[in-house]
Amino acid sequence: MTAELLSGPLAAAPPAARPAFGEPPAVRRLLIGVALAYLGVFLLLPLVAVFTQALAGGVGAYIEALTEPDAAAAMRLTLLTAAVAVPLNVAFGLAASWCIARFEFPGKSLLVTLIDLPFSVSPVISGMVFVLLFGAQGLLGPWLREHDVQIVFALPGILLATIFVTFPFVARELIPLMQEQGAEEEEAAVSLGASGWRTFWHVTLPKVRWGLLYGVLLCNARAMGEFGAVSVVSGHIRGETNTMPLHVEILYNEYNMVAAFAVASLLASLALVTLAAKTVLEWRCAGELAAKAGH
Repeated sequence: MTAELLSGPLAAAPPAARPAFGEPPAVRRLLIGVALAYLGVFLLLPLVAVFTQALAGGVGAYIEALTEPDAAAAMRLTLLTAAVAVPLNVAFGLAASWCIARFEFPGKSLLVTLIDLPFSVSPVISGMVFVLLFGAQGLLGPWLREHDVQIVFALPGILLATIFVTFPFVARELIPLMQEQGAEEEEAAVSLGASGWRTFWHVTLPKVRWGLLYGVLLCNARAMGEFGAVSVVSGHIRGETNTMPLHVEILYNEYNMVAAFAVASLLASLALVTLAAKTVLEWRCAGELAAKAGH
């Protein structure tokens, strides 16, 4: 009887395939509208306000605010800080990700935790740590003063604070990428007689180049825009230890809005360039993966 029902006219037709996302069009439009409104309020409007205020005094005032000596010094210091911090973090990120993805050793989980430490510690606290270590009344302060070495309220302190805050970015991009790719190609290269450096340069690095570039972009953007840690260790010496974010703060506190927003517009432009480059890298990486899958 059961078999007859299953094969007879009462047998139910197989249910139609239901799409994974079966929300009505109205719900989808509502969700998209909410997302766009959120981005407009919290992203687009602030950017428009920054550039509008920067040009409120005219193009001449805008150019003057960017070319005056203190602003030029802040730009030079910001570029110098990024030029030192980013390559060092690239070297550290490559070495750390290689060790974590390819080897098992005591303290591996501790190393991963330490890499994430700047993400969980307030930048202001990290700046205070450097002051407690290298300040005039700090742990190493008497020795540094005796040897005429100044770290806090000088360029070395700014570099140390920036490097500390930004060093997870490259490593955190490369570690999961290397773990996912495995070591088969490297092992094959070594078995064919390739040296360790040649294996790294011709096998490992091409495989992670997009992730590395992505990490470099994020690291550079954070290095140029860092405020909290640098603010603590810099001393706010105008024309000497002020980076661009610190210079914006000083101009804003002096109610020099046009100049403050002019310098802020450069930082906003950096954010937009970083976002565009990030999108291009993701597109290139996705295209490369699709090409490999096609083969």
